[in-house]
Amino acid sequence: MDDFDLDMPGNVAAFEQTVRSTIALADGFEAGDWELPTECPGWTVKDQLAHLVGVERMLLGDSEPVHELPADLPHVRNDFARLLEVPIDARRPVPGPQVLAELRETLERRLAALATTDPTAETMCPDGKLGPYSRLMMFRAFDCWVHEQDIRRATGHPGNLDSPAGARARQILSGGLPFVVGKRARAEAGQSVLFEVSGPHGFRTAVLVGEDRRARVTEQVAEPTVELDLDWEAYLRLAAGRCGPAEIAAGVHGDADLAARVLASLAITP
Repeated sequence: MDDFDLDMPGNVAAFEQTVRSTIALADGFEAGDWELPTECPGWTVKDQLAHLVGVERMLLGDSEPVHELPADLPHVRNDFARLLEVPIDARRPVPGPQVLAELRETLERRLAALATTDPTAETMCPDGKLGPYSRLMMFRAFDCWVHEQDIRRATGHPGNLDSPAGARARQILSGGLPFVVGKRARAEAGQSVLFEVSGPHGFRTAVLVGEDRRARVTEQVAEPTVELDLDWEAYLRLAAGRCGPAEIAAGVHGDADLAARVLASLAITP
């Protein structure tokens, strides 16, 4: 288990903090803010809030109204995406303040349920692995925070980058770096990539490809093949699949071709 996997109180607190931060932000929205597009393809600001409502209601065991999803939504490309889209599309005719009120009510119900939830209960997590419920709540804090950041960028209200949920995002996203370097970017045996991420929850991590062609995080790399310098928000946007390398500023030192392949492959979330 990693740092936050068994920390049920901390993960629930991180989840609550980011959802409350999102609610406080949305309380100040003007009429035009709700329909602003976000970096999630096909989703507006209101859709982001509807997504949070839909997932938490599902985890509460609520049944959604029967709703037929249009077949021609270009951003819906698989069955999982269709599952997530149904509660969003069902709320598209609903005014933004009403969706916000539903999120506020859903959060209170969810927190009440979590107070009596067994943190060791085995459940399926978003990465396809079985784990304790405390681990699921790490992912819920992460997901809600990433969507909060989507909303903040879309409405021009940056903030909460240094939140406890951001620390969970760092752990989850950084766990995929060996796969990015070794499999997606096809780094060769003996090559290494040093990630220097600055700002809130910044970190320094090196990934080395061994002679067995497996990529692993390593403590020390004297002369990395590539060093990538990113700020925390740029790293988040790339790793969460919100943008491409051309849309962020990255310092590149070393093998430019490998650097380009890593940056182009950095999206870790589905």
